[in-house]
Amino acid sequence: MNVTRIPLRRHDDERGWFVELMRSSDLPKPVRQSNLVFSRKGVIRALHYHKRGQDDFFACVHGMVRVVVLDRESGETFCEDIGDDNPVALYIPGTHAHGYEALTDCLFLYHVTEEYDAADPDEHGVPWDDPRVKNLWSTTSPILSERDKTS
Repeated sequence: MNVTRIPLRRHDDERGWFVELMRSSDLPKPVRQSNLVFSRKGVIRALHYHKRGQDDFFACVHGMVRVVVLDRESGETFCEDIGDDNPVALYIPGTHAHGYEALTDCLFLYHVTEEYDAADPDEHGVPWDDPRVKNLWSTTSPILSERDKTS
């Protein structure tokens, strides 16, 4: 599966810390929009994909999340816990169904390669409990949005 894993280096000193999160030159496409999400422990935001070529760049900036990715054609999966204990960013081709579970209360940052168009959204869903990924989540009773309940 072609998920790009980018290790993040944290530089600590007496003031706090600094992390270089992203360099455009490292990414296959330019970023067009950034989104910051707070999620409570137990929330699953998934699974979504984009038909028109939007890719996502995921980073958990506080707490821990489990990222789950499904190649809808081959059924191949990718799963990794990222955040405080594993400082990694993930670049995910948007044609793959993708999402995350908040393993702790968390702040989750994601950059996307296309701007969101509310009049014609490129958002499609696969149920969070699809048999190909159901066993990858840490919970069997997540907190879900109405949209994710019906995907």
